[in-house]
Amino acid sequence: NVGAAFRSAAALGVDAVLVTPRCADPLYRRSVRVSMGTVFQVPWTRLEKWPGGLEELRAAGFTTAALALSDDSISLDELVEQIAAGRHERLALVLGTEGDGLSHGAVAAADTVVRIPMAGGVDSLNVAAASAVAFWATRV
Repeated sequence: NVGAAFRSAAALGVDAVLVTPRCADPLYRRSVRVSMGTVFQVPWTRLEKWPGGLEELRAAGFTTAALALSDDSISLDELVEQIAAGRHERLALVLGTEGDGLSHGAVAAADTVVRIPMAGGVDSLNVAAASAVAFWATRV
């Protein structure tokens, strides 16, 4: 999933990827292969604190948007409308792990919670697919 997210980030013009302390290593052989080498193309770094790193992003002028299933979430469409209206000049999308998603602490630390609208009774996407959808929708 890390490699697939990097591949989507490269393809859809994401400026950089920040990984958490416990995230899989983007330079792991399988991640490099799945990314088709884009882990060497997209700038990335590992945050030292999590979810404390979200406060550092906020201090740097970013709005943090956690992709999560939550009663108080807004739709990805609403986030895109906010971007078009100039509300989020610098946006950091926060994605969780496969299965568990984001921790309650990470969701609480984010500025907004965003869900991808889905049909057919499906409640969530795999994190690699969700990253591609979110990157595409929020591209500038």
